[in-house]
Amino acid sequence: MAAFGKSQNVLRTEDMRFLTGQGRYVDDIAPQGALRAVFVRAPVANADLGAIDTAAARAAPGVHLVLTGDDLEAAGLDLDMKATVVENQDGSEGARTFRPVLARGRVRFVGEAVAIVVADTLDQARDAAELVQVDYAERPAHVTTAPGGEALHDAAPDNIAFDWALGDAEAAAKALAASAHRVRLRIEDNRVIACSMEPRGATAEWDGARLHLAVNGQGVWGERDAIARALRLPADAVRVTNPDVGGGFGMKGMRYPEYVVIAEAARRLGRPVHWMSERGEAMLTDNAGRDLVSVTEIGFDADYRITAYRVDTLANLGAYNSEFGQPIQTRLFAKVLTGVYDIACVHQRARGIFTNTTQVDAYRGAGRPEAIYVLERTMDNAARVLGVDPWDLRRRNFIPPAAFPYRTASGELYDVGDFARVLDRVRADADAEGLPARKAASRAAGRLRGMGLCCYIESILGSPTEDATVVFHDDGTVALHVGTQSNGQGHETVFAQFLSDRSGIPLEAIRVVQGDSDLIPRGGGTGGSRSVTVQSNATMVTVSEMIARLSPFVAGELGVPPETLDFRDGAFRAEGSNRTPDLLEVAAMARAAGRKDLLRHSGQDTLPGRSYPNGAHVAEVEIDPDTGIVRLERYTVIDDFGNLMHPMLAIGQVHGGVAQGFGQAVTESVVHDPQGQLLSASFMDYALPRADDLPMFVIGFEPVPSTANPLGMKGCGEAGTVGSMAAVANAVQDALSQAGAGHVDMPFTPARVWQMLQRAKADAAA
Repeated sequence: MAAFGKSQNVLRTEDMRFLTGQGRYVDDIAPQGALRAVFVRAPVANADLGAIDTAAARAAPGVHLVLTGDDLEAAGLDLDMKATVVENQDGSEGARTFRPVLARGRVRFVGEAVAIVVADTLDQARDAAELVQVDYAERPAHVTTAPGGEALHDAAPDNIAFDWALGDAEAAAKALAASAHRVRLRIEDNRVIACSMEPRGATAEWDGARLHLAVNGQGVWGERDAIARALRLPADAVRVTNPDVGGGFGMKGMRYPEYVVIAEAARRLGRPVHWMSERGEAMLTDNAGRDLVSVTEIGFDADYRITAYRVDTLANLGAYNSEFGQPIQTRLFAKVLTGVYDIACVHQRARGIFTNTTQVDAYRGAGRPEAIYVLERTMDNAARVLGVDPWDLRRRNFIPPAAFPYRTASGELYDVGDFARVLDRVRADADAEGLPARKAASRAAGRLRGMGLCCYIESILGSPTEDATVVFHDDGTVALHVGTQSNGQGHETVFAQFLSDRSGIPLEAIRVVQGDSDLIPRGGGTGGSRSVTVQSNATMVTVSEMIARLSPFVAGELGVPPETLDFRDGAFRAEGSNRTPDLLEVAAMARAAGRKDLLRHSGQDTLPGRSYPNGAHVAEVEIDPDTGIVRLERYTVIDDFGNLMHPMLAIGQVHGGVAQGFGQAVTESVVHDPQGQLLSASFMDYALPRADDLPMFVIGFEPVPSTANPLGMKGCGEAGTVGSMAAVANAVQDALSQAGAGHVDMPFTPARVWQMLQRAKADAAA
């Protein structure tokens, strides 16, 4: 048996069924005979909604139901998609928007749902949806991330959703004015589409008293409560389950209109209703990520130590408030505002802008990649402008190990860290000393080579509280009920492995149960890199409580005084007895004794603080000036994830995160025309990174165990994305600077890079 702390890799137990087509995704589990749903969606970005003629659709073959927003309102449903808002600088509340589950009165983005058609087959539903006639009176679209344009909502004049700030504006201005060096930069962080392998989908069933919604989300309790509120049902009349989920990335952690509408359709019809998004539909309607423009100013003293840092951000929210859109570029951005640096004086201002585009919400990292991207582009630019080595500029501003625990200017309490050690390791592993020779070789071949560095830190998010339940079944298996939800991260393996390590129960006997609001009364779901840290802590507490509850029973069975009994190496042991029953044997004894109360054990715990994963990424790119193609030639990552339970899974998470960050930086380009039409709404036009775009990564660990949880762990799920965007962008900037290019912004697609090089040539010739 492997003991926790030895960083044991075990094969992922779920992979065999996934690789052999045995996964049970939401499109696999629709009941036989389920009706199929298709949504009628707005083809324009901004329009007053006139008459909706559904008569022909209702009379079409196979159609059972057609619903509009008016129908839902008449039935008394709560149509509003609720969202969190932030506090403005003046103490007022950020704009609240009414976002109906089916449009009422006006549509505000291409793809907004206007009606639903439910039929026997998907083809019949599609055909009938084409028969729905909608009167749209178009308005001018507002698609730029800037104030102005016709207001989308009465609550947001000039389309400003909020005006939020942190820090002392006057103190920051004075500190910047007094600085020996002061550098300003405008930075764009482009929009991305999540593009999970499995699009969104759900099946709703009504049995006359209870509703069951099976949805491919990142948790069940928020969805349960939202459905219950919308349909005006008690919470215990709604069951939500998550089957296997093919990728979430934050995008599937939110509530969406379609789930409410198909739930009501199932309730009206008394039959299961199934909806599965198509890829183009997903690209139009799934919450997008990023999409902000920031202006930074940073000051340094004569020794190049940071005196002040100021950030002013305009964040595109899309057409409505999504569930967490307002907090992401404000509160969550602020959590790592100052990164790994000792910065005492800061001011952050963020304004949210409504536009006639799809909503923007959490995407792998949710605010922390955005903040680190802005800061690390700022640091790299400052080094270039001031003629200082970018490695040295970072090193001299690191928070020193002796300063921990360290309270940041934005209020976060970093518990531990050794950033200089991480930097030394990544510099060596990336062979930074050999870069001049590699640049010379690239130059001789007519290409440009650049190296980019990013030193990152992130904060795990979500609830610090989690539950775990261990159930012993009659067949000798054990179920571990968890409050998180795997979207492909390997939870079934890592959670079972941890329970096995702590309890001695054989790994093959453990089955992880997740995503069922009936079986698991509460949980925090998956997001914010929280899952393994909080869930393992809850499991550890549950095992301790289980041993304490079982010990008196075992002592009685063995005929020994309870005080002589202990549990070690996976078994109960006592002086004076040669019997050493393990937990499966004890469960059998309890079953034989009629003690069913000893076959189920639950525990809950709350972490005392957040953990702060950190590390350094180094990207090395080569650019062909004739085509603008950027090739990622080398990539090195050194992470501090604290104590690792399963290094292979952690490395896999870094691989995926780096690929997504690289995708945003180099290949993924979201384009809207001035009328709000998405021009990149298919994989013909929106380029995800491919395996041959990426080199073999060099990944290593320099752990400093966290003091914020008993296991010394730090989250790892989003760290790859947090560090990779700036590393790749800084590498491209380094390469293009050799051709005379000034500041450049993502995405670095071939056409854009080629244009950057042509502008540099023109500027040089002017």
